[in-house]
Amino acid sequence: MVRHIVLFKLKDPSQKNLSQTKQILLSMQGKVPQLRGIEVGCDFLHSERSYDIGLTVTVDNQKALDDYQNDSYHCDVVKKHMHAVRESSIAIDYII
Repeated sequence: MVRHIVLFKLKDPSQKNLSQTKQILLSMQGKVPQLRGIEVGCDFLHSERSYDIGLTVTVDNQKALDDYQNDSYHCDVVKKHMHAVRESSIAIDYII
């Protein structure tokens, strides 16, 4: 299995924007068939090195990760939103 983690700094980290973004990320559950698990959390420490929101997804293997990255819902809804609201992002993918 593969774990895919992405951390996002948002242009506007207001509670309203964080809540909307969290719901959009979570909306992949049931719509993106490659997902075996999904978690989304918002940072509460707000330290200098903190990112605003984190996404963790689990997929079966690297092919499933590639398919997830190209899934139409992921691309047309989620990535479109994230590209509009993020200031920056960082990711890691590893085998579990």
